[in-house]
Amino acid sequence: MQQPIGQPTKIQLAHTEDYREAYANSVQVRVNLWDFFLMFGIINQTAQDSVEIRNFQGVYLSPQQAKALANLLNQNISQYESAFGEIQLEPKPGAQVVQ
Repeated sequence: MQQPIGQPTKIQLAHTEDYREAYANSVQVRVNLWDFFLMFGIINQTAQDSVEIRNFQGVYLSPQQAKALANLLNQNISQYESAFGEIQLEPKPGAQVVQ
């Protein structure tokens, strides 16, 4: 059965049994022709000149979902900065990833 034009779609959100929430201060992105891969982790400074990143979750997104996520993040960042001021990024010159 088709929905009448102009009527909003009802969306129901539900959590799966393995749903979890976690804090991440590191996100790495890998891209290929078919998908985007986001790897979330926690950065721990182990010495003055060294950090360890412990990755705990990887998520694959289609290119379309990655673009939709980018749009949503940009919109929410703009709203956040309007309310609380500009988000400052700290550049880390010379940082190297060791695997």
